[in-house]
Amino acid sequence: MGELILVRHGETEWSRARRHTGRTDLPLTGRGEEQARALRGALRGRRIARTLVSPAERARRTAELAGLPADDLDPDLWEWDYGGYEGITTAAIREDRPGWFLWDDGVIPGDADHPGESVEQVGRRVDAVLARARPELAGGDVALVAHGHVLRVLTARWLGLEPARGRLFALDTGTVSALGTEHDRPVISAWNVPAP
Repeated sequence: MGELILVRHGETEWSRARRHTGRTDLPLTGRGEEQARALRGALRGRRIARTLVSPAERARRTAELAGLPADDLDPDLWEWDYGGYEGITTAAIREDRPGWFLWDDGVIPGDADHPGESVEQVGRRVDAVLARARPELAGGDVALVAHGHVLRVLTARWLGLEPARGRLFALDTGTVSALGTEHDRPVISAWNVPAP
């Protein structure tokens, strides 16, 4: 049985500035492209049966540069919709909401393009991704190229945890993680591994 290979996209201007980047479609920086190219080494030797990619440009480009097919786009892999907090840093949010924490306090509604969603809504989206990916694991690994928070929620759901437990899994740009099984129980096989 294969593993789920989680690939977080390379750096963007907003990820570097720690701005919440949900549905805003940004390109990779030069460093982000370097990170994505370097992921080829981390993926070498994997028998990847299928690749699911977020429709965001930063995820598609990361998949392409990492040597993964980017034509199987999965809208359920879009990043968390941060609503009215789109493009804003945690520090700036805390100026108005001291102690704010995304995983506990959620987001406020934004405009029509960024209505916002709860962690439970993100959890339902990644449950759908997992339902599509699990049968493919019989044929090898399944690569999921997406974003930090959505992959953290997906990891929590893989482990049978509530979506908000994704808070436990910090995930950097341009990294690879693996979710597998041990004695038929879900486990994390590797986490937040930078490219070699």
